[in-house]
Amino acid sequence: MLGSRGRLKAFLAMTTVTKPQISASGEKINIMLEDANKVPEYTNRGLRKKDLKKDPIEQFKIWYEQACELGPLEATTMALSTVSANGQVSLRSVLLKDFDARGFVFFTNYGSTKAKQIEGNPQVALLFRWLPQYRQVIILGTAGQITLEESRDYFITRPRETRLGAWVSRQSSIISSRDVLDEKLMEIERKFSDIDVPLPPFWGGYRVKLKSIEFWNGRPNRLHDRFLYTRQPDESWGIERLSP
Repeated sequence: MLGSRGRLKAFLAMTTVTKPQISASGEKINIMLEDANKVPEYTNRGLRKKDLKKDPIEQFKIWYEQACELGPLEATTMALSTVSANGQVSLRSVLLKDFDARGFVFFTNYGSTKAKQIEGNPQVALLFRWLPQYRQVIILGTAGQITLEESRDYFITRPRETRLGAWVSRQSSIISSRDVLDEKLMEIERKFSDIDVPLPPFWGGYRVKLKSIEFWNGRPNRLHDRFLYTRQPDESWGIERLSP
């Protein structure tokens, strides 16, 4: 089986592009993928239902710990999808900060686009893409704010610089220039020069409670292994294999 670096190298090799081809008039640029039909040589062992944990959090923990071999940033980065009042989907990357039987936790500004959309529609999706290991985890659930105490306990563990930054930015709002942020940062630094930086009232965490979680394991011939955990009425978990 390929190691993490070998898998990453193989994956990057599939996405090599040529230099842009510019027409004589300079008006048209064609970027072509090399070996467009090349597919990855999936080397994962098969994923069998009998080998899965009955609890999806326990199964996620196994995969997460293995993903940490790629590095903490790669392991914790997840795509978060939210929906606006008119049905427009938004997508961005956030960092996983905690997970347990209650759900998956991330932090943000409560005035951000994602926070406003969650307030209007708490149905969200998460995606972990551990492609060098040919794995993905897809989560559907509902997001809700964690307690003030939980947010405060996490906030005080952050470096002072990032705690100051949380006070500076009114996330997703329009600003005229970078100078707005720099000037605000200097103001906040003066304000908290002699005291510890407190938790802003507009900043904190969300927990995504799971409705379902899919484990995707790459296999040869695009015949991937996919298993879907769904929460049952009695709070137990059903497990079903999905066609690739």
